[in-house]
Amino acid sequence: MKVLLDECVDSRFAKHIHTIEVQTVVGKGWAGITNGKLLALAQAEFDVFVTVDRNLSFQQHLPKFDIAVILLKAKSNRVSDLVSLLPELLQAIPSAPKGRVTTVGSGSA
Repeated sequence: MKVLLDECVDSRFAKHIHTIEVQTVVGKGWAGITNGKLLALAQAEFDVFVTVDRNLSFQQHLPKFDIAVILLKAKSNRVSDLVSLLPELLQAIPSAPKGRVTTVGSGSA
C-alpha cells in the first residue's frame, strides 16, 4: 500500500509510520495544488490519501477518484495528537474503500 499525506498533515507524522510506504504532498513537490487536481495526481501513484481537511468530502466528488481517502479527526493537527490515531489509521488503510472517506478518530479530547 502506498499512502500520501496531505500538506495539511504535519509531515513529521510520516516518520511514525513504519509499516507502509508513505510520502507527503510537499515531498512530492505538489504543495499548493488544489484538492481536485491533487487527488487526480495522487490516484495515479497512491492507494490512500490521508488528510485532516474535514471539508474535502464536501468540496470534491470523491467517487470519481480511484483512491481511498482517510480523514484523521484528532484534537488538533499536532503530531502528538495524530500519533495517537496511528493504530486505528494502520488498521483502516487496507480496507478503506476507494472514492469514499473513511474517518479515523473522533476529534475530541
